[in-house]
Amino acid sequence: MKFQHYDLGELNGGEVVEITLHGNSANVKLMNSLNFQRYKRGTKHQYYGGHVTRSPYNISIPNYGRWYITIDLGGYSGNVKSSVRVL
Repeated sequence: MKFQHYDLGELNGGEVVEITLHGNSANVKLMNSLNFQRYKRGTKHQYYGGHVTRSPYNISIPNYGRWYITIDLGGYSGNVKSSVRVL
């Protein structure tokens, strides 16, 4: 599976992350380290977010930890460019 990912580093919780998509809608997932590893292996994982059709999209970090954003097209063809920043 092709995907883009962003390592947000360790965050305290409460920060807001802004994801900007250029092109298609996409699946945007916010995951902790354990779930990001599961995602990369293609196994069951938990995440915050979902299918995003409007940009920019904001999501809050729920608690302290190392966090990742992934962006994928869910197996559909196409391209999407993205940018991510912690506000």
